[in-house]
Amino acid sequence: MGLTWTALSSGTDYYLFSVFFTDTNTGYAVGGNGTAPPMHNGSILRTTNGGTTWTTVSSGTMQILSSVCFTDADTGYVAGENGTILKTSNGGTTWTSLPSGTTNGLESVSFPDAHTGYVVGNAGTILKTSDGGTTWTDLSISTTYVFWSVFFTNTNTGYIVGGQYLSGGVGIILKTTDGGLTWTALYYDTTLNSVFFTDSNTGYAVGGSGTIYNTVNGGSTWTAQTSGTRNRLKCVYFTTGNTGYAVGDGETILKTTNGGTFNDETVSPEQTYILYPNPANDIITILDKKKLPGVTTISIYNITGTLVMQLEIGDRNLVELDISTLAKGIYLVKIQTRMIIECKKLVVN
Repeated sequence: MGLTWTALSSGTDYYLFSVFFTDTNTGYAVGGNGTAPPMHNGSILRTTNGGTTWTTVSSGTMQILSSVCFTDADTGYVAGENGTILKTSNGGTTWTSLPSGTTNGLESVSFPDAHTGYVVGNAGTILKTSDGGTTWTDLSISTTYVFWSVFFTNTNTGYIVGGQYLSGGVGIILKTTDGGLTWTALYYDTTLNSVFFTDSNTGYAVGGSGTIYNTVNGGSTWTAQTSGTRNRLKCVYFTTGNTGYAVGDGETILKTTNGGTFNDETVSPEQTYILYPNPANDIITILDKKKLPGVTTISIYNITGTLVMQLEIGDRNLVELDISTLAKGIYLVKIQTRMIIECKKLVVN
């Protein structure tokens, strides 16, 4: 039930970054060691008794491994640093390296069916396969963001979360409905590290400062939930539509049994600032409804995460900002005081 946890020996002192079970007994964990000799060493562990004991399986690579995913009991994929993608067709006994076409670090892998898969990683990397990993198509986006997690609810509809760096900074949620050819972006006030959907409409994203966001409409809107921790959350996973777990720094383990209302409290955050008009052409107005004291920093980022405009205002609850120099497109407006950070999407016509 998750009320108590027992520490199990992995048999390795390497960092472990991802785990996947194909049934109640058979599971895989991947990681590596980048600090002690050998300086880099990819590690794959396998259990056949529900995690009681783990056996090291040769990965055939010295690269650190970040994510593991299986499509059935025999077929699985692993992604890691320097563009590493591995595949097994015999339940993890042996692994074959697949050509990814990139040297960027890969952070997450998701296969919605036996043939179609996606891998994401550093510098906006997005790769897609339609033939079970034999070939990969580069769908990457030019951005400074790291994509930490990818999840597809079917072959066409998927989500990516990430941010500017692992902890803090601006976070991002991307959605595609055409198999990764185009993406729609939403921005948030912290880096997001993991995304998981229980069905086509209901999903969760977790990240820095104990952040948990929930959507019930396929990602159109996301609502903040109370996690009860300020520790960074690195992974979220649901075993049923109601039972889910989130884990993170400081040995944090959270559990919900009512469909994602962690700690039995849902928060719909009140917006402090109003930005209008939106879409806009040349002038936008930002209104502080609470009249917060002190200096307010307004930062505008383009779709690639580059800062394109910034100013500081003091003790003013209304400011007009000339955006006529900005090119047409979608922007993030980050409004920050010493007490709050609020992010808003801006469309420039």
